[in-house]
Amino acid sequence: MGYRLSKIYTRTGDAGSTGLGDGSRVGKDAPRIAALGDVDELNAVIGVLLCEAMPDEVRNLLNGVQHDLFDLGGELSVPGGVFLKDTQPGRLETAIDRFNAELEPLKEFILPAGTRAAAVVHQARTVCRRAERSVVTLALTEPVSPASRQYLNRLSDLLFVLARWLNKHAGQGDVLWQKGINA
Repeated sequence: MGYRLSKIYTRTGDAGSTGLGDGSRVGKDAPRIAALGDVDELNAVIGVLLCEAMPDEVRNLLNGVQHDLFDLGGELSVPGGVFLKDTQPGRLETAIDRFNAELEPLKEFILPAGTRAAAVVHQARTVCRRAERSVVTLALTEPVSPASRQYLNRLSDLLFVLARWLNKHAGQGDVLWQKGINA
């Protein structure tokens, strides 16, 4: 960070624009700002998730994810910037394989439910998918690093697996979808 914020309000955004990390200004409705906002929201949902009881292994993993998401936010805030390393999506793949190895293969669709922690992980997963869509939209008109798209894609997979794993760890199985249950 090149400077520290000593004053929180600046009034520079009152007309509908915001500053980027390179000093340029864009509209608050620009695709880059939408992507930044979705990544920020994802990080906040993971922060809420970290208020839940969970094994240290998962807590440490999610703390690392929060730092990665700040790297991604930094990358998005500086057009042309590359802050994520190519190894970061691979680290998520390792975690997916580790936690998924303890789960039964899925034969049915599951509902985003179970324990409170698992439900919040599912919420984070859906926000992650939105962030991924926003980054893909941004990439249609501006350069975006491949690692950023890969990271969000892997993260949504990891969050799906973690939701199932947290349910299992708490003694709660997956909540299976029952087609036409209320028909």
